[in-house]
Amino acid sequence: MFNTDIRCGQCGRKLASGRYLELTIKCPRCRAMNHLKAESLPTERPGAPQPGESDGRQSDHPLAGRQTTPG
Repeated sequence: MFNTDIRCGQCGRKLASGRYLELTIKCPRCRAMNHLKAESLPTERPGAPQPGESDGRQSDHPLAGRQTTPG
C-alpha cells in the first residue's frame, strides 16, 4: 500500500502524507475542518491463511494438536 498526500478540501494545502481509515484534521491555513474516510477497508494481508486453512507451519504451543474431551 502506498502513502497518499492528504490535502485540504478547501484550499488544497498539503496537511499530511500517509494511510488512514478515518481522519479529522484542521487546516492551519484556512481553518477548514477536513473529515476523511477510506473509500474501502483494507483487505486481509496477501498470503494470509483463510479461516480453516493452515499456513504449513507447525505450532510450538505445548497443547497444539490435542483434542479436548467432551464433558
